[in-house]
Amino acid sequence: MSEPFRDFDLLAPTPEHALVAKTVREFVENEVEPQALEHDRSERFNHELFRSAGALGLLGVTIPEAYGGSGLDATGGCLVWEAVSRSDPAFALSMMAHAILFAHNLAVNGSEEQCRRILPDAVSGERIGGLCMTEPEVGTDVLALRTTARRDGAGWILDGTKTFITNGGVDERTLGDVFLVYASTGSRQISTFLVEKGMEGFALGQKWKDKLGMRASFTAELVFSGVRVPDANRVGELGEGTVQMMRNLEVERLSLAAMSVGIAQRCLDVMIDYANERTTFGRPIREHGQIQRYIAETFAEWRAARTFIYDTARRIRLGDVGQRVDADATKLFASQVGKRAADAAIQVLGGYGYMGEYVVERLWRDAKLLEIGGGTLEAHHKNLAKDLCRDPGIVRD
Repeated sequence: MSEPFRDFDLLAPTPEHALVAKTVREFVENEVEPQALEHDRSERFNHELFRSAGALGLLGVTIPEAYGGSGLDATGGCLVWEAVSRSDPAFALSMMAHAILFAHNLAVNGSEEQCRRILPDAVSGERIGGLCMTEPEVGTDVLALRTTARRDGAGWILDGTKTFITNGGVDERTLGDVFLVYASTGSRQISTFLVEKGMEGFALGQKWKDKLGMRASFTAELVFSGVRVPDANRVGELGEGTVQMMRNLEVERLSLAAMSVGIAQRCLDVMIDYANERTTFGRPIREHGQIQRYIAETFAEWRAARTFIYDTARRIRLGDVGQRVDADATKLFASQVGKRAADAAIQVLGGYGYMGEYVVERLWRDAKLLEIGGGTLEAHHKNLAKDLCRDPGIVRD
């Protein structure tokens, strides 16, 4: 009896998804992995590698074909962020901040003119972009942001400071090319603006150095001092920034969850290989119950998280809003799975796991950010409890 549903591939449901998976797998093996440790140690962003990702189409997986992208869904994006994170989560973060937080955000919310002018160069990697939301005194409480945009003739004047901005610069002297900036345009009213390198008053502030992890992504402060922005660079209508932000956060959180399972898989690979090679008390350590527990529990959590993420990716509709429950839940669960997997791998490797030349030490440091960035664990707890208690039917379907 034929059972075609058994042949359905959750991770690569179409030939186009399978091609993305193959392309990114080869890119990671040949280009990402050889440079990962070096760029972590030097805390340098690999701009040349970023452009290579663009040339392969990996920066435009979810961008419409009309603007040079592949026009795929959230599953396509997850395939990329997961695969790159198995090798270099920091570089994956820079890719994702550009491709999802900036380019995908603009593709969904921007005008036809804005998309045609900006997106082809973003997809190719010729221009590097980012998103400006967090401020020195404002994080999760986004409605309290202090960056302002005020009318001035036919345009706007932006004033404020944004911080912890991924891709804020390429290096300590070079500002990123283009950013989506959330600013207050009235009492609890947030609007979105395109701010481009070269606009007077727009400057690169301090580079954040000595980060715990994600060291190969460039994190900076950006300063807006009387930046004159034409009205043509306003994204959407006044006051739409909050909805745009929430819509994009849903896709971002799913993307960060995919990064976490990439970390978990690499850690699982490392601890299995080591458990097969290392001998203590005359036996391979895979025969010791303590080691078996680390491997078994990590595998079960990795499989559960990965299935949850790709099931959510299959269901989520890019451009829609109101998909927060599953997006928050995937990140809440997967980010902790990634960190636990890295911790378990260090424990299995013992002293070797603690050394910088072994990948699990770096992955352990990188994994921590995913419990903070894009929404803290505590924010996910609040959102999920609020949404589930408001609509208990979500659980009972």
